[in-house]
Amino acid sequence: MATDTAATVGTRAAPARSAAYDRRYRLFNWICFAVLLVFALMWLVPLAWAIDTSLKPNAETTKVPTTWFIENPTFESYRTTLNQGDMPKWLASSLITSVAVAAGTVITASMAAYALSRLRFRGRQFVFVLILAGIMIPGQVLIVPLFREMDALRLLNTYWAVILPQIPTAIAVFIFKQFFDGLPKELEEAARVDGASAWHVYSRLVLPLARPVISAVAIFTFIWAWNNLLWPLLVLTNPNLMTVPVGLATVQGTYGIRYADVMASSVLGGLPLLAVFLLFQRRIVEGIAGTGLKG
Repeated sequence: MATDTAATVGTRAAPARSAAYDRRYRLFNWICFAVLLVFALMWLVPLAWAIDTSLKPNAETTKVPTTWFIENPTFESYRTTLNQGDMPKWLASSLITSVAVAAGTVITASMAAYALSRLRFRGRQFVFVLILAGIMIPGQVLIVPLFREMDALRLLNTYWAVILPQIPTAIAVFIFKQFFDGLPKELEEAARVDGASAWHVYSRLVLPLARPVISAVAIFTFIWAWNNLLWPLLVLTNPNLMTVPVGLATVQGTYGIRYADVMASSVLGGLPLLAVFLLFQRRIVEGIAGTGLKG
């Protein structure tokens, strides 16, 4: 009798605990949603203001007090930026340098990571520790020696001066190594039994399996190279070679108080990155999940 009573009480208590857990779970989800919504609005409001300003005539942007309302919407600032400015040249320069940096980073980082993950050589762990230490070194520390090196090689004011120093990326090596460490070694051993060399195993077996990680590293590197301002600003003075961030840094002086033109240039400079993210967001998520760095 006592046993039946205890079982009945336990059966009644379980739904109560489950209902309380569900309420806490829903409350936690709503709190997370509210926090994410606040951060999303904090990011979207400046973007919306830039687009709103770019659609105003220049005379309207200097009115006090400023308002969101556009009395006479126009795309004149976009036409001015594209026809009279250097935006097409800046976009082409950014595309060339960013694609080259992304490709160079994927090639060099994947090769280095494969060597650290699969090859056995003296000092392998020490080399990996040095690479991890490179993650903690701010890039600004290397600006002076890199600038002197590019000057000694007579590469200043060229695309090579922008591209070459940005290719070595320690974090990319770490991400690739994390992925390669998770691959089963039996696949490579079977390929070597069939007579495949280390290069063939790397290029024809490992790299096809690493497509999600390659996509993620390439996209993140492309975005980082596109947004990089400091280094291209130091090594480029030719307006025909300037990237979008460098060009936007000089556009204020060119346009004066023509805020609509400045905002139109900023919006046009950010559109390629938005397109890249929207087109490849699934690849980014898959690449991060494949590295084992999900949390």
